[in-house]
Amino acid sequence: MSLEKTYLIDSVALGARGISAKLGNVEVLHSISLDFWRGRWTSIVGPNGAGKSTLLKVLAGLLPHSGEVLLLGQPMAVLPAKRRAQQLSWLGQNEASADDLTVYDVAMLGRLPHQPWLAPPSVQDHAAVEHALRTTQAWDWRGRPLGQLSGGERQRVLLARALAVEAEVLLMDEPLANLDPPHQTDWLLLTKALVASGKTVISVLHEISFALQADELVVMAEGGVTHQGACGAAVTHRALETVFDNRIAVHPLAGQWLALPNI
Repeated sequence: MSLEKTYLIDSVALGARGISAKLGNVEVLHSISLDFWRGRWTSIVGPNGAGKSTLLKVLAGLLPHSGEVLLLGQPMAVLPAKRRAQQLSWLGQNEASADDLTVYDVAMLGRLPHQPWLAPPSVQDHAAVEHALRTTQAWDWRGRPLGQLSGGERQRVLLARALAVEAEVLLMDEPLANLDPPHQTDWLLLTKALVASGKTVISVLHEISFALQADELVVMAEGGVTHQGACGAAVTHRALETVFDNRIAVHPLAGQWLALPNI
């Protein structure tokens, strides 16, 4: 194997090889092959029903599928569950969690992959949970039951749980749900900091202008990928506009790209 080929394999955090998936009897993903690079943020976008969340769940190992998912160069299907849970963290839409658990206990759930069976949390576990709750500005509520929180506060606690895993790869499905604009900005800054530290982030976002802050964009429609490319590339902007029937247009503003209504 050439040195160039070895480098490319080592640089892929998560890979999809011929992924197809059904919901019920309906095939909603059609032979998708993608690579997500280490230390980069990729956002998946597309119209409703494109298969974005389904793809993310397949990548997380949460849905049956045909084809193969590779996690850090290894087939996910053969990885021990504990190792996979240490390497890949998941934040889903409208996730259920026991409302009577305290915020601290919910965040501590993220440390389960690192704990021996029935062992109490270690010093490292407590440190990771505190860091995650402080990062999401949820530390002050650590003793409150989850059921007493607003939707936005709850979302920040679930994000803290995902961060507490300290996984190399983070998958987030609609992470901005229920967050007000300041905390959406906090999430954006956090995501950029995670990537700067070497983490890999893959997000599904409806907020296209936020998605354009990523390193790469995956554009989906009707269960397939129509484009994957750099967020700053003109061809990516055209693919994005096309998949939304040219009802949005991408414009530069103050060194960033914004998706605005095309009126």
